[in-house]
Amino acid sequence: MRFTTEEQAITYIFRSLRKLRGVDRGLDEHSRNTTPTRRLLLARDLFDEPREYAVVTGSKGKGSTTVITAKLLQHLGHRVGLMTSPHLVSWRERIRADGRMIPEPDFLRILSGLAPEIDLIEEGLTEQQYFSPQGIFLAIALQWFDEQAITAAVLEVGRGGRFDDIALAPNKLSLFTPIMLEHADYLGPTLERIAWHKAGIIKPYGYAYSVPQAPEVLDVLRTEAETQNTEFNWIAPTDLAEYIGPSENGIRLKLNRYGEVTLTLRGRYQAMNASLAVIAAGNMHGRLAGIPHGSPEYVARIRAGLADVTWPGRCQKLQENPIVYIDGAINAESAASFLESVKDDCSGAIVGIVAVPGDKDYTGVYAEMSKGCHSLILTETTRNPILHFPDATLAVSLANQYSPNVRHTPSLADALELAKQQAGTDGTILIAGTQSIVADAAALWGDQYEII
Repeated sequence: MRFTTEEQAITYIFRSLRKLRGVDRGLDEHSRNTTPTRRLLLARDLFDEPREYAVVTGSKGKGSTTVITAKLLQHLGHRVGLMTSPHLVSWRERIRADGRMIPEPDFLRILSGLAPEIDLIEEGLTEQQYFSPQGIFLAIALQWFDEQAITAAVLEVGRGGRFDDIALAPNKLSLFTPIMLEHADYLGPTLERIAWHKAGIIKPYGYAYSVPQAPEVLDVLRTEAETQNTEFNWIAPTDLAEYIGPSENGIRLKLNRYGEVTLTLRGRYQAMNASLAVIAAGNMHGRLAGIPHGSPEYVARIRAGLADVTWPGRCQKLQENPIVYIDGAINAESAASFLESVKDDCSGAIVGIVAVPGDKDYTGVYAEMSKGCHSLILTETTRNPILHFPDATLAVSLANQYSPNVRHTPSLADALELAKQQAGTDGTILIAGTQSIVADAAALWGDQYEII
């Protein structure tokens, strides 16, 4: 076997992209090419197994929607494959079957088997071309799904859609969470252009569902669906689940014919993700053998699935005394939603820890977190080398516009020590930022996510 450790495997997976480190690759339509991945998938017949696929994209909530949809399908009796990104502790978390991440021996074995074909494809690439790591992860996932007899797979796109390797999947179902201005350097400077990238996951003669969007986003999605002869459905605000209140392990929702349900995720914003996921699971289930749609058993299994969702780092409570919550909030809207979701459980002095990279809405997060926190501690992470954080002096200066009590410290561990001094045992610490800071928290708390 060519690879014997996960570290070796990841070094290999990223070797092609690594040669372009420091090179400004520009817009995705000019720099991303899915041809190497397509060649690999065709060479290994990795789309030959009959399987239902859903592909999920958006600017926020796509990971939660992906995970909820997969859990519902699992409760409906299907063998379910899952691809998400980023990971928290192990890269293998990105690939799961029925919630269990791919075991290291299988990950290494499959990659070792694919490597000769990957090498051959890479030999034909120019200096400006690269083999997408995501494409290699997709190939590993598809072979493992075949081995695990997966009948339905739910795949989360990276930042875009049209030029994303995940979009090579033959999905009949396309799902759209809220689309906002993001990744302008790669997707373009306007909401319409970003929506155009996201709309690229829509396939001919399929189904597409979207949560409420800005009018210009809906126009782009509708146009793409018409071009592909795909049925497009927009979920009206009145059809979304209604937040009722907190539950012991999550939130209570009123969800149309399912009545009052419990979702084991805490953020109020998860009501929208759950609404989309329930529709998605129903759409995929309709093309798979199983219990009748709309039967009492079907309703019961949907309710049970919603009460069995685990997705770390999304408004997750890490401890008591002091209370510590963490959320992957990287823009003003998600930070505001984070504060709204936890406000009833906060006590004492509230200290915010913020770790938002320079290409995200860090000033918006500073502004929103300042509204609910007595002080802010800005920090960073070195976990992901492609992330760049704003200069510490500049960041503190910007945050001081919203809060007079701002500090900067270089790591989450240091930030937590400082926050505990300020909050005391009776206070609250709210951590908001990139998923890499969530991963740092998982390491500090010793959390593992073998199964979700």
